[in-house]
Amino acid sequence: MLRQLVVNADDLGLTLGVNDGIFDTHDLGILTSASLFANAPATVDAIRRARSRPSLGIGVHLALVDGVPALPAARVPSLVGADGRFRPSWKPFVVDALRGRISPADVERELTAQIERVVGAGITPTHLDAHKHVHGYPPVFAIVARLAVRFRVPVVRVPYERAVGRQAWLNAAMWPWARRNVRTAASLGLRTPHLVGRIHTGALDSDRLRELLRATGPGVTELMVHPGYLDEALKRTGTRLLESRARELELLCSMKTRAIVAGERIELVRHDLTHPAKRSFRHVS
Repeated sequence: MLRQLVVNADDLGLTLGVNDGIFDTHDLGILTSASLFANAPATVDAIRRARSRPSLGIGVHLALVDGVPALPAARVPSLVGADGRFRPSWKPFVVDALRGRISPADVERELTAQIERVVGAGITPTHLDAHKHVHGYPPVFAIVARLAVRFRVPVVRVPYERAVGRQAWLNAAMWPWARRNVRTAASLGLRTPHLVGRIHTGALDSDRLRELLRATGPGVTELMVHPGYLDEALKRTGTRLLESRARELELLCSMKTRAIVAGERIELVRHDLTHPAKRSFRHVS
């Protein structure tokens, strides 16, 4: 059976250096897809440059944590603090959601605004996922899935990957959520490709990448990556993914990696799966 791989970069739009890295990894490497912030400092630059790359699938990297909303804070009061910013990470978000402190209506309004902003810029999203995987929480996933149907987006990421070691306990806890989310998506006719790479975020190296590629099974798999260039703007974001982004870029553009993909007879595709992603290894500015 055919083995298809979507190589997807998260965080498009975060900074100009991240944008440069993602586009270079597409132009020169195996990257086929990227997830775009609708409301980040370099979103406008990302949209402009994405338009000249029709072979790069663009999805929406929905944000409910670690940033600011697309809507005025007064319209989504349960999502923001007194400073008008989202909660810093998924943990306080989920805790507050479980305590009834987050309005589902606010979530839907904000996520709708983010998708509309991307669609309004002339981009047809190929998929939806979320920053810090906050949509793994089933009530949020259900909203995201409904919006995928509304905006005719065929794929929603389910942020689950089998793990061992220190991440095993977290994955065991997430499994019931993941199973519920897969059922929700399937009931709406949405696709949820198998995800790999999440547990290696910030630590992807040649050995791990080779193992992931060789273990790719039949059907569609998404490899989640975070390529980019380190710049001062990235340092100011507070992300832990700094030097690792340039290492991933080099890895994904290497001849060795492309040789493994070819040797394994893996077909590189976009999330919409309308055709294999055509590779163009020349730089497009």
